[in-house]
Amino acid sequence: MFKALSILLLCLLPAATQAGEKSRVMLVLDASGSMWGQIDGVAKITIAQKVIGQLLDTLPPEQELGLTVYGHRRKGDCSDIETILPPAPDQRAAIKAAVDAISPKGKTPLSAAVIAAAEALKYTEEPATVILISDGKETCQRDPCAVGRELEKTGVNFTAHVIGFDVSDPVAKAELQCLAQETGGTFRTASNAAELGEALKVVAAPAPVSVTFRAIAGQNGPEITTPLIWSVTSDQSGAIYQNERAARLRHDLKPGTGKVEVLRPEDEATAEARFTVGEGAMTVTLVLPPLRPSATLQAPDSAIAGADIMVGWQGGGYQDDYVAIARPGSSGGEYIAYTYVKDGNPLGLTMPLQPGTYELRYVLGQDDKIAARRAIRIDPVSASLLASPTTAAGGKIMVTWTGPAYRGDYISIAKRGAAPGDYESYGSVKSGSPLDLQTPSSPGKYELRYIASGPKDVILASRPITVTSVSASLEAADSAAAGSAVVVTWQGPGGESDYISLAAPGDAPSDNVLYKYTREGSPLRLTMPTVPGNYELRYVQSGTRDVVLANRPISVTPVSASLEAADSAAAGSAVVVTWQGPGGESDYISLAAPGDAPGDYATYSYTRDGSPLRGCNCLRPPVATSCAMCKAAPRRWFWPPAP
Repeated sequence: MFKALSILLLCLLPAATQAGEKSRVMLVLDASGSMWGQIDGVAKITIAQKVIGQLLDTLPPEQELGLTVYGHRRKGDCSDIETILPPAPDQRAAIKAAVDAISPKGKTPLSAAVIAAAEALKYTEEPATVILISDGKETCQRDPCAVGRELEKTGVNFTAHVIGFDVSDPVAKAELQCLAQETGGTFRTASNAAELGEALKVVAAPAPVSVTFRAIAGQNGPEITTPLIWSVTSDQSGAIYQNERAARLRHDLKPGTGKVEVLRPEDEATAEARFTVGEGAMTVTLVLPPLRPSATLQAPDSAIAGADIMVGWQGGGYQDDYVAIARPGSSGGEYIAYTYVKDGNPLGLTMPLQPGTYELRYVLGQDDKIAARRAIRIDPVSASLLASPTTAAGGKIMVTWTGPAYRGDYISIAKRGAAPGDYESYGSVKSGSPLDLQTPSSPGKYELRYIASGPKDVILASRPITVTSVSASLEAADSAAAGSAVVVTWQGPGGESDYISLAAPGDAPSDNVLYKYTREGSPLRLTMPTVPGNYELRYVQSGTRDVVLANRPISVTPVSASLEAADSAAAGSAVVVTWQGPGGESDYISLAAPGDAPGDYATYSYTRDGSPLRGCNCLRPPVATSCAMCKAAPRRWFWPPAP
């Protein structure tokens, strides 16, 4: 069986001492002759070799592990002790091979073997652990109890764990147990392969470590002594605490890693941290923000939908804090409306347009935590509309209304079933009641609406209206000379913005060459363009969109003109010009320099002043002239009619 197997295992998981050093482990294996004894027909050394091999497979590569064996080379020799492999990381395969090669022969110098293992571990300088597996009592005149006391006294955190494998002698069992107890180690017995494997797992497992969890208020701040809500989870064993209420926690944890979370109920502030448990007691400190002063709210218990109310507050008053109204159960960062506390106290806050139960909140702007809350009931708001059930397309309809007249509210005409914010035309309620609205240009079924304007527009009142079609007619000549005036007689709705236009066939309703408003009466005189061609006279109803109610073609024909005047004239002298032409209302005779654009001139006179025309030649400064206008304004030329 095993007589002196020493597994020095820092931990199945890497563990650090309080000094930050890694502990090393030495496995001390009994290879005395008694290990050839059998259990259930199998030699104890064979059982030990198999179980140790299985244990080695579970250890992490970084574990520093060594092997010391006694009684494996010579019979009857108490000095037959050999450290085959000093402690080092990643040598599990080498240790397994060495253990499998052992052939028991000699005596049981277990005490001396433990001392040799301790010295190989530099136990007086560094933390050291020995795991001894032995199947019998000391046979080389040493006292295991005394050895244990001496190693504990002179060592730095020295521990011997002992497994008595198939030990039935009470004296031998007592010796092994005493060795473990004197060094603060664990003693286990095993009578078969399964028990040996279980015992090895126990003694190889790291000892629990005392871990304290605490929280402080602010970086380097004082420890929080009021109850907090803690959750602690081990990556290896799962949840340890879930929503545990305490100012601080202390728990014995096996080496490993985990996560701790804490919540302060007063302001819902949270913090979390990862932690690694080593060999020595440790403290994990989480940092919560300093607790702000408690906040309160003063406001009415109810309000009308969409109304502005005043909300008084008490609290930290930090720059980014705000008072909000939100739906109950929503997060701190969700709201329907809000106002920063820096804007004053009390604060104006606009209520939702939908009736129901809501929540006023004082919210900490730094992290959107709710510091205070109170319920408020939002009651419905009403409105009414009065108007004719029918109206002509493109005209006006007078709407009498009542309602809250909130900022941004409006009366609209919309298609039936359209969204609240969609409309054909609208007018602001700030214009008062009654209100004139432009009716749609297209006939059909519509709806008058009172709209309360907010983040989402809400229809407070509505009533159906029918928009009826309208007609118009035009009378005018079929053709006209370019630049001449055409008389157009019209009939139609005569809306304030309706107009008679001249456009090219196929142009959009709002496109035109020229136009005049129908409000100027009927008939209208329209001056034809100077470019000949085929055009179209139109009656255009101007509303939510321009609509052509009537049209008729008109042909604009070319025109000619002639001028008779002297070939030369003295500067400042009178010049007589006889002309022939269409004589349009705005046609004119001009004096210009050759090459000037048609609209450039030195002087001009309208043809409506007759023919011939007489004026002053002011193109050059006069030397002597009787033309007074040239003296007063030498660059202007007026053509008074000839006498």
